[in-house]
Amino acid sequence: MNEWEWQQYAIETQAIRAGQRRTPEQEHSDPIFATSSYVFDSAEDAAARFSGKVPGNIYSRFTNPTVRAFEDRLAALENGERCIAVASGMAAIATTAFGLLKAGDHVVCSRSVFGNTVLLFQNYLSKFGVTTTFVDMTDYAAWEAAVRPETRFLFLETPSNPLTEIADIQRIATIARQNSSLLVVDNCFCTPALQKPLNLGADIVIHSATKYLDGQGRCIGGAIVGQRELLDKEIYPFLRTGGPSMSPFNAWVFLKGLETLSIRMRAHSENALNLAQWLESQAWVKRVYYPGLPSHPQHDLAVRQQYAGGGIVSFEVDGGQEGAWKLIDSTRLLSITANLGDVKTTVTHPATTTHGRLSESERSAAGISDGLVRIAVGLENIEDIRHDLLRAFA
Repeated sequence: MNEWEWQQYAIETQAIRAGQRRTPEQEHSDPIFATSSYVFDSAEDAAARFSGKVPGNIYSRFTNPTVRAFEDRLAALENGERCIAVASGMAAIATTAFGLLKAGDHVVCSRSVFGNTVLLFQNYLSKFGVTTTFVDMTDYAAWEAAVRPETRFLFLETPSNPLTEIADIQRIATIARQNSSLLVVDNCFCTPALQKPLNLGADIVIHSATKYLDGQGRCIGGAIVGQRELLDKEIYPFLRTGGPSMSPFNAWVFLKGLETLSIRMRAHSENALNLAQWLESQAWVKRVYYPGLPSHPQHDLAVRQQYAGGGIVSFEVDGGQEGAWKLIDSTRLLSITANLGDVKTTVTHPATTTHGRLSESERSAAGISDGLVRIAVGLENIEDIRHDLLRAFA
């Protein structure tokens, strides 16, 4: 089936069936095509494939059947026409940028994005003559004021990392369209199981497949989803030339992860909401950030835009860095790691890890305090997670 035929099926069915093309061996599970190159029927056939006149596999840097199966499946889940799989989530952002931008172009970016995303735009794309304006994620007047005639695209992640701020995708998409710009949305925290930015007006969706798409912390990968013409014309050529490729084995792992995506995201969200509600009742917690809580500044928007709150909960404790570190170090069950999207609950201190390379003023502008703790709530028993935190505080 093509991408449009799959739209008649529910996301749970798409996540299990879409993208698979059985070989003559009639395998039931998706195969791994562990090959770097492919054999052509003739020199003429090779020339036709290299020129693009005839479709087919050429070289696994940019054409591999296992990777293509993952691409087709994720495109179906996001209601997109095309997906390009790459080596990591940051590779997905960089590939999108290098494919779309040229010297003199301008980007408007939310200030509330992953630290390395800020550094990519600020420290590296600037070397090639691309300028970036950072704005408060929920200040829509600031988004409008920042757009220039040379603005190529607007970039945001929603929910944000680590404060789970929610941006109105439809509203920012309207700003982009009115100024002949594109909207690029990082959908890492929600995945298509909880949010579909393309349905809300976004032009491109970015994923770190490393996180919830895998779901068990096994592999590194990224993906770009959008309209076929835009991706094929402007972004795919960079993958083919620059080579930020996804390995066939990793693509196979992600295919297996997608099969349980909807079930896992519902369970992550249920556990996270339970934990957030409990944290709000604890005297030792100053503030909790979770979109599923009525106290969250964009709770009403989250209810309209997302199917559930997701698996990330952040909260502030007294004592700044020392207090946060002491709490984190006193846990026994939770894994101290900056990764997220795992079935295992992880805990980290954003100010010194994920956003540690930002300046103090940049962290302050993004609302990331020294006392902030981020928990990616896993699928363990919620009572055990709560007990571990309570014991750590005690």
